[in-house]
Amino acid sequence: MTERLEDIAQAMVQPGQGILAADESTGTIKKRLDSIGVESSEETRRDYREMLFRTDDAMNNYISGVILYDETLRQKAADGTPLVDLIKSAGAVPGIKVDMGAKPLAGHAGETVTEGLDGLRERLNEYYELGARFAKWRGVISISDTLPSKTAVSVNAHALARYASLCQEAGIVPIVEPEITMDGATSTHDINRCFQVTLETLQKTFAALDEQEVNLEGMILKPNMIVPGINCAQQASVEEVAEKTLLCLKTAVPTAVPGIAFLSGGQSEEQATAHLSAMNAMGDLPWALTFSYGRALQAAALKAWGGKSENVAAGQRAFTHRARMNGLAAVGSWKQDIEAA
Repeated sequence: MTERLEDIAQAMVQPGQGILAADESTGTIKKRLDSIGVESSEETRRDYREMLFRTDDAMNNYISGVILYDETLRQKAADGTPLVDLIKSAGAVPGIKVDMGAKPLAGHAGETVTEGLDGLRERLNEYYELGARFAKWRGVISISDTLPSKTAVSVNAHALARYASLCQEAGIVPIVEPEITMDGATSTHDINRCFQVTLETLQKTFAALDEQEVNLEGMILKPNMIVPGINCAQQASVEEVAEKTLLCLKTAVPTAVPGIAFLSGGQSEEQATAHLSAMNAMGDLPWALTFSYGRALQAAALKAWGGKSENVAAGQRAFTHRARMNGLAAVGSWKQDIEAA
């Protein structure tokens, strides 16, 4: 029996659950492990991720999918169980990051285009055999008073749409991630500039998806929230972020899309949770609104673990707490006092 893309997408955005982004490249995970004084090796990377995937409470109750890196999709746990099987046994969907990273865009200083379309069909077929049922591709859009250029938005929207079409051909749900960065070199832009750029980017992205005849009911959108730049003098309240993000999404995102799983994009763990909860509390939404967080789900767990086997339980407690907080936010019932407790 063929699995329907629409059913997989729905499973990824079920109420009170969200997606763990554990797809850090070898370079990025090395930085995370460096921060706790642990050498990055195939074994330490496996041990860290195995700790997360064996956190039964978090994985069974609050995590609907896990984005993996190529290495992790192929790895086995210490006892020989494929890591993919740990994820599946918790009732979550295994996924895979398939882009090859953002590379400088010729003729456009300070802007990038994401590469990785060459050979993607063959890679997707292999990933499907390895157990992946969704994929992720991130287009990075720089923002300033003058950026992005129309070219940068257009080429990234086109690449996202081609990737999404190839995914669906392979029986894999595409996560479409056009990210307006909040923490670039200057990042002094205000919330209204973020709104304007995000709106234009989403509209161009959905126009490209339409051109490529992507089935919107079999995809997930992973956008940024509408927030001021990290160095903007005028920061925004939780309510303003929630209101402006919902206005932007309601203007640009078709109701056929089953779910929107936000990236945290430089927000603190608690900010990312508070903003998501405020949006869901506003109610009456045409799509599920949830999380697809990396650092905002993992930072506390990484610190508590510290690379020591005797700290695995502490790391798992920290991961469960953050997963539970975001699970509550995904149904609009997170509160500051629950966080503190």
